[in-house]
Order: sequence, then C-alpha cells, then structure tokens
Amino acid sequence: MTHKANSHIHLKLHVLASGSKGNASIVECADTGEGFVIDCGICKRDFFARCEEVGFDTQRIRAFFVTHEHSDHTKGLGVVMRGLAKQGIRPLLLTHPSIVRASSKVDEVVSQKLCDYVELAPNRIYQLSNVYVHPFSTSHDAAASFGFRFMYGQDALGYITDTGIVLPEAHNALLGVRILALESNHDICMLNEGDYPYDLKRRVQSDRGHLSNEQAADELAALLHVGLEQVVAMHVSQNNNTYRLPAQMLQRKINEAGYTTQVCVAYQDRAVSVG
Repeated sequence: MTHKANSHIHLKLHVLASGSKGNASIVECADTGEGFVIDCGICKRDFFARCEEVGFDTQRIRAFFVTHEHSDHTKGLGVVMRGLAKQGIRPLLLTHPSIVRASSKVDEVVSQKLCDYVELAPNRIYQLSNVYVHPFSTSHDAAASFGFRFMYGQDALGYITDTGIVLPEAHNALLGVRILALESNHDICMLNEGDYPYDLKRRVQSDRGHLSNEQAADELAALLHVGLEQVVAMHVSQNNNTYRLPAQMLQRKINEAGYTTQVCVAYQDRAVSVG
C-alpha cells in the first residue's frame, strides 16, 4: 500500500555541513525567504559559500539556534556573526543559559553583543515572524541539548541530532512533520570493530551519546505517516559509518511500511537541500 503526501509546502531545510568536524543548517521559510540557522560549527568562508550554493540569501537570516555547546556546533558562531554584522545583520540568538556558560564561543557572542540573546527553554513555543519553534530536550553529554520542531501554517519540520536515545518528549515533538532531520551517526559493528578507544566507544553508544543507524531506523518507523515526505540522515560518522548504510536502513523501513517518503543523507563537506 502506498500513501500520497500532503501539499502544504512552506519550509525548506539546507544542511550546510553535518558531522563531527562541523555542523550548520538553515530552516528557510519559502514564502518569505527568512532563515533560521541551527548551529554554526563551520568557518565563515564555508558558511557563506554554502549559503550561496543552496541559493539562500544571508540578508534574510533572522535567528541562530544552538543545540548544545560542543565545538563542532559552535566554533564558527563568532566569526559568522561578525561577518553578518559587517552586512548590517543582527540576528537573534536563542539558546539555553547553560550552553552560554559552557561555551566560550557562545558566551563571546552574547557578551560582545553581536546578537540579541533570548534564553531558550524546552517545551516553550517561540514565535519568530510567522514561524513557531518548539525546542525539546535531547539526551547528550552536554550542559544542555536540544532538538527543534519548526512550524509555519500547516507545515512542520523536525530536527534532532546528538542524542543517545529519543526521549518521549522529543518523539512527541517530531510527530506529524513533513521534513525530518534525524541523526544516524554510526554503524554498531563498524564502531565496535574500529580504532576508537574503549571509553569513546562506550560514550558514543551510551544513552547520552549518538543514535546508531538501527536506532534511527526504529525511530523513523515510529514516526512514519502519510505526510512525511523527506527524511535526512544527519551527523553521519566518517569513521564508524558510510553514507550508504543509513540511507539503506531508513529506506528499508519506509518500504516495509509502504510509504513514499524520500531519503537523503547530509554530508560533512557539501550542502544538501530538501523541501
């Protein structure tokens, strides 16, 4: 049995980079061109070049969201904010106070007033123009960590990476989205047989680590519905995974359920857009 997807298309996702060397994504409102950046762990040159590559106008950036304080999600924040300031752009920064305290990169942006800072709290709805954002907690070894549900009109996009398990509140926040960005970090066999130190292997596989391909596939199976059009495998390890394996596992779950959801994989070194 196949299902026809809905036609309420307003949100786009541009993944500029995804992986342990740096992460940055933009949720774009197609009706207005406004963009909401999730994390900034890449250099200024790559950020602006990949925005141009996907056709996103950086003048339309309205806000930055920071999921957690680890450097692969924050190290480019200051230089990109300064680059935007030179263009007369002063976006909001929304993140949790614990993340500001834990990250010198985030604290620098706030203390130097490169942005207008808004304290983020889980399960509160934030309105930015006509876009509503619902942050939810993830399970990661960080001072605080979040995923997001973006809503515009009848459209919804879910974004979750850097989580060892999918918490019930995260699962509930991801229900009914049209686009799903879902961590699929590692292949369990590759991780166990690889050259990571034992403690790091344990960390990656722990409830506060990263989702495996199997965990991602199981979560996708629980989230499949008639309106889920696109799923993007995120934060794929270059050491303990391949770009082929997550796509295959996610596609298998979709085929078994008889849906037509499309699968793609986000890369470390090049941008991917869906929407």
